[in-house]
Amino acid sequence: MARQASSPPIQVDGIFPGLAVVADAVPARTETGIGALMPWADRLWFVTYVAHKAGTGSGTGLFSVDAEMRLTKHPASVVGTYANRMIHRETNQLIIGPHLIDTEGGVRTFDALVNVRLTAVARHLEEPARKVYFLGMEGEFFEADVETLEVRRLFDLRRELDFRPKAYLHFKDAFTGHGRVVVANNAYEGRDYDGPGADGRLAEWDGQGWKVLERCQFNAVTGRTSIGNAIFAAGADNASAILEVYLPATGWQTYRLPKGTHTQDNTVTTEWPRIREVESERWLMNASGMFYELPAMQYANRVWGVRPVCTHLRIIGDFCSWRGLLVLAGDQTTPIGDSNPFVGQPQANLWFGKTDDLWRLGGKPAGWGGVWRRTEVAAESVSDPFLMTGFEHKCLHLSQHGAPTAAFRLEVDFLGDGDWHPYGTFALPDGGYLHHEFPAGFSAHWVRLHCDAACTATAHFVYT
Repeated sequence: MARQASSPPIQVDGIFPGLAVVADAVPARTETGIGALMPWADRLWFVTYVAHKAGTGSGTGLFSVDAEMRLTKHPASVVGTYANRMIHRETNQLIIGPHLIDTEGGVRTFDALVNVRLTAVARHLEEPARKVYFLGMEGEFFEADVETLEVRRLFDLRRELDFRPKAYLHFKDAFTGHGRVVVANNAYEGRDYDGPGADGRLAEWDGQGWKVLERCQFNAVTGRTSIGNAIFAAGADNASAILEVYLPATGWQTYRLPKGTHTQDNTVTTEWPRIREVESERWLMNASGMFYELPAMQYANRVWGVRPVCTHLRIIGDFCSWRGLLVLAGDQTTPIGDSNPFVGQPQANLWFGKTDDLWRLGGKPAGWGGVWRRTEVAAESVSDPFLMTGFEHKCLHLSQHGAPTAAFRLEVDFLGDGDWHPYGTFALPDGGYLHHEFPAGFSAHWVRLHCDAACTATAHFVYT
C-alpha cells in the first residue's frame, strides 16, 4: 500500500489495518492465515497459508514489514500452505515456507516444495551444516540441501507411524534435538473424543527407525540447546491438554494442563499452538485456548514454573518479538469455499503490543481438564501430574465404575519438583460420584491421584 513516509499509519489497539493480507475473492475463496513470523534482514517476514495446496488464494504468499510499518509482498512470493520457519545458522539463512532468505534480504525458493503444505523445518541429524528436514502436512518427510536446493523425499509417515487405513493426517510440527527428530500429528475427531486416541501422533526418528511415542493429538514441538535443554511437545486428548517433556536424564515425562476452550480441539481448528521464546530466555506456550509461561530452564530433572497467563479464543498462527514488540499472527476470516456463508474475502492481520499485554488480552485464566476420563486404571495406579497453580477457584469431580470400593488419594506437589504430599483420600462405591471444592486460596503447583483398585475412573478438575 503506497503512502507518504511522513503519514502515520492507522493503528487501532495494536492492529494496523494497512498490514492486512487479503486473498482475492475469485476464482475460489479460501483461507489466508499467517502461518509463520520471523525477524530477519532488518524486517519482519511472514508467510501465509491457504486451506489447501497452491491454486487458490491468489494475493497471499511471502511478505515483509519494515520499521515504518510498510507492507511489501516479495516478487518471489508463491501461494501455498506454509507454517514453517527456522534460522539455519551455518549459512545465515532464514527458511520460511519454501523460501530461503539471506541476511541482505535476497530470496531463493525450493521449487520442489512449493506445492507441499509445509508445516515444519528441522535441523539435519547427520549433515546439519548444509541440509535440513522439511515436514509436510500429509506426512511427507524430506531432506533438502540449503546450498544446491536439491530435495529428496525420505519418508511417507503414513506408512511409518502405524496409521489406520484412510487416516486423516494433519502434521503440524517437528524439532531435532538429542539425536532425534520429533514430529507431531494433530488428528482429533469425534471418534477420538469417544475413545482412546486414534490418529494423533507424537513420534521420533533417531536416524535408524521411527518410534511412536503417543497416539493422541500433538500440535507443537520445540526446544533449545542452551540454558535449558528440554524438548517440549504440546498436545491434547479427550481428558486435558498435554505437555510432554524430554530430558536426557529422564526421557519423556507427561504433564497435564487444563483446556481453556473446546473450540480448538478438532484437527482443523487447532491452528496453531506454538511454543516460542518471546523475550531473552523467556518462553510462552499457546495451547488449547490458553497462554502459559514456560520456563526454558529445568531443575532436578523436572519442569516447574509453568503458569497460566490468560484464556482466549484467538487463532494465533505464530508469535515472535520484533523491535521491542510482541507480534501475534492471526487468521481472522476463513470462508473456505463459502462453507461459512457469513464471511466474505479471506483475510488476516498482525497484532502488535507488549508481552505483558497478554495478561489483559484474554480473560483471567480458567479452564478444565483431568487426569482420567472414563479411563480403565489398574490397582495402585498413579496419574500424571495436573497443573494447579495460577487459577483462582478449584473443584474436583470424581467418579468410578467397576470396583466395589475405590479409594482415591489426592496428592499435591507444592514446590513443583516432584516432592509429593497427601492432601486427602476419597472413597467411592461402584457407580459413585463426588465433588470436592478446594478451600479459597489453596493452591499447589501440581496435583495427582492414586487409585487403590482396578476400575473405570474419571477425575476432572474445573478451574474458574
